[in-house]
Order: sequence, then C-alpha cells, then structure tokens
Amino acid sequence: MIEYRIETDSAGMRLDKHLRKRLPTVPTSHLFKMIRTKKVRVNGKRAQPEQLLAEGDVLTIRGDEQTLRGDDRPKVDRPPPPVDPSRLVILREDDWLMAVDKPSGMAVHTGSGITGGTLVDYVRAYLGPKAVRNDFTASPAHRLDRETSGVILVAKRRPAMVHFTDVFTRGLSKKRYLTLVKGRMPKDAGVIDLPLSEHQQTAESKARRGVNMQEALTRWKVVKQSGDVALLSCAIETGRTHQIRRHLAAIGHPVVGDKKYGDFAFNRDAQARWGLKRLFLHAERIEFPHPEGGGKVAVEAPLPPELRDVLKRAALLP
Repeated sequence: MIEYRIETDSAGMRLDKHLRKRLPTVPTSHLFKMIRTKKVRVNGKRAQPEQLLAEGDVLTIRGDEQTLRGDDRPKVDRPPPPVDPSRLVILREDDWLMAVDKPSGMAVHTGSGITGGTLVDYVRAYLGPKAVRNDFTASPAHRLDRETSGVILVAKRRPAMVHFTDVFTRGLSKKRYLTLVKGRMPKDAGVIDLPLSEHQQTAESKARRGVNMQEALTRWKVVKQSGDVALLSCAIETGRTHQIRRHLAAIGHPVVGDKKYGDFAFNRDAQARWGLKRLFLHAERIEFPHPEGGGKVAVEAPLPPELRDVLKRAALLP
C-alpha cells in the first residue's frame, strides 16, 4: 500500500492526472479501475477521478507498492537531448513563472517528427534540480506553434499551472501578435468571428457526432500597408489551434510564409523579394494576472531581427 499527504504544489490537481503523474508505469485504464473499485481513497473516503486535491489530503492507494511504482520493471534511461541553456532568452522570471522568448523553429513539446531540443528541454536544463518541486515539473502553461516566435509562459509550480489553466479557460489573459499578410486590407481594423473545427478531433468522434465546431474570435488592426502586403496586430479572445493562421486565410489574407494555410506561390515570391524564410507570426505581448496576488503583469518580446529585416525590405519599416 502507498499512503502520503498532498503537498502545496499538487494542490488543485485532478486526482486522475495526479495518479498518472505519480504512477507513470500503471496503465490509465487500470488507474480508473482502481478508483472505481475503491482501491484509491482520499482522506479515507471513496474518490472520484475528477475531484480536485487539496493541500494536506491523505491519499491511500491499495496494492503492491513495488509493482505500482514500476520498480520491478527494467529501467530504460532516455536522457534529454543536449542543449545549451544559455540560448534561452528569459523575459521575466520569479519563484512562480518564467516568460521565455521562443525562437521560430523550436517546438514547445516533443512529438512525432520533432528532433533536437524543445522549449521544455531548454527550460529544464536551465532550471536544473529546481525544475522539479515536489511532484510537479516546470512546464509551458500554453501553446505556440513551432514556427511562431515570441513570448510563452512557463509554470514553475503546480499552483501556478492551476492558476494559468483557469486564466486561459476563462479568457482572463490578453495576447497580441504581429503578422504579415497577403493583400490590401479592406479597412483599418476588423473582427473575424468564425467557428473553427476542433483540430484534434478523432475520426471516431467525427463519425459519432459529426465535426465539432468551436467558437473562435480574432481582432485585427492594420499597423501599416505597403503594396500587396499588410502588417497586422492581432488579438485573440479564444485559443484555438492555428487560430490566427486559419482565420486570416479564411478571409483571403493568409499569413505570409505559412506552409500549411498560406498562398504557396506568394510565399516563394516573398522569399525571393524580401528574404522571408519562415512563418511571419510573432507573439509580441501577453497580459495576465500573476499567480501570487493576481496583480496585472505584461510581458513583451521584441520582433526578431530576421522579421525586422523583411519589414524594411518590404517598405514597412524605415
């Protein structure tokens, strides 16, 4: 049997997620069965997968401790790829969070086809032993596409991650992006209120209930127009996957350099004319309430030199 108290950095975590993190070698289906059959109890009472844990709760897990912890399985060490943490550009850091200026081309998490160091690898290499507090490891609090540059927040403690999850779910943050788009904009500012299909919906889910459409709203404003391109400032009120890219493509003004939703011929022309070799989308600014006390914090990431050079060649900057 395993029994322990929940510490501060695990407070606010769902029981099922806590168990998956604490007992990574146990199949998720078996963890749910253990909860259902009362082998997992919180403060001596029957537990529910979705219940939130509180500091001081006593968690009891019935079963062979060695088997549950996976100590009887051969260990396979998969060391993270070697990275140079000095390359990490930190815009702000305190005991609760880090705000990092992510370069284009760096993936946030590992995944299929991802080689080299991810943002997670760099952050954890930078923090060293301090990357782990109790049972929580410092992790990004939201997403940025691999080819998008700019500011991204990292939670260093479990309560900070719980706080940011609530902030982003309730729309309490403000995110501003700079992007270069194809064409002349019809007016100085506008709103794109267009539902987007769920990006990660499974084929089984689509067959059962059809395509799941999600509310999505993007506000845009022209910073400067020059010839057949416009520099826009965009604010998103929802956080759908590839939202800005999909929305701007939908209204006929795709992001320049976008290899998925863009105008491929125009992208080739932009590379030849202005030397653009990447997606022109940059997370310039984020405002959010701080996890400790709720005071407003604003963090900005400067436009990368390669994008500033493109703007100069396109006569959008002096």
